[in-house]
Amino acid sequence: MARTLQKSATDKSIQGVCGGLAEQLGLSSFAVRLIFIFIPLPVNLIIYMILANAMASPPRTL
Repeated sequence: MARTLQKSATDKSIQGVCGGLAEQLGLSSFAVRLIFIFIPLPVNLIIYMILANAMASPPRTL
């Protein structure tokens, strides 16, 4: 079954985007955050905003 790209339910720093990418790619969320830091400033903000709006929210738990 194909996994869909979704925000992380447990590793939320701002909106769970980097945590969700890290879970999908099998990387550390710290590594994904470093990648976002090293992308030039206007580009990384645009990518992050697009991902924050496009990624599905994790299922709610009690």
